[in-house]
Amino acid sequence: MKIFDAHLHIIDETFPLIANQGYLPDYFSYEDYFSYEDYLERVKSLNVVGGAIVSGSFQGYDQTYLIDSIEKLGKEFVGVTQLPFDTSDEEILRLNKLGVRALRFNVNRGGSEDISRLDYFARRVYELAHWHTELYIDSTKLPEIAPIVEKLPAVSVDHLGLSKDGFTHLLSLVDRGVKVKATGFGRIDFDPSEAIKKICSINPDALMFGTDLPSTRAKRPFELSDIDIIRNALDDKQAEKVLYKNAQAWYLK
Repeated sequence: MKIFDAHLHIIDETFPLIANQGYLPDYFSYEDYFSYEDYLERVKSLNVVGGAIVSGSFQGYDQTYLIDSIEKLGKEFVGVTQLPFDTSDEEILRLNKLGVRALRFNVNRGGSEDISRLDYFARRVYELAHWHTELYIDSTKLPEIAPIVEKLPAVSVDHLGLSKDGFTHLLSLVDRGVKVKATGFGRIDFDPSEAIKKICSINPDALMFGTDLPSTRAKRPFELSDIDIIRNALDDKQAEKVLYKNAQAWYLK
């Protein structure tokens, strides 16, 4: 089955990094340093035909690593970036031309623009370049921004919303068109199988698989068996949508 990896990170020692919450990737640790070659090696047994390279909190507003990664992984891979709200139209369009397709707000760890800019900035990048907005946020905090999120043109939430306690809030947004990434199973505190079933029952086009490689700071890194969780939870047609079709349509439309 084809896979569009909707969430991966590249951590290259030749590009700038900034400490985040006391954490800085260690270039002497295999788990932290993760080049595009490392990524391709880790997924070589999978039929990965494209993906989304996501900027991490410790990469801040640096675009150089992201553009380099897109160029090296190929035209079926796109970028998800972090930008300050006053980034010029010209710079956004330049990044769009180079393959960036989404704006990220890292509410959980910081390193991105403040969530207070969400409404303005999400609308601006959508109108200018048709980018969607991605939220790395604990779902228990979704009610604080739900009135804004449900009215935005295109939004996704990372890692199944992270929290069991906030899952019903996430489902409410799914019912209003928000997409969700089936990623980071080692980051959540609930059964991903049941969450996957519930999200797909509400909107079969909402869920998108990603490896979350190299799974930096996760309690458990990505395992190939994570794909089996999806395939065992769904029928073949829906599993194909989660593993490939939904994300391919979301990022490459």
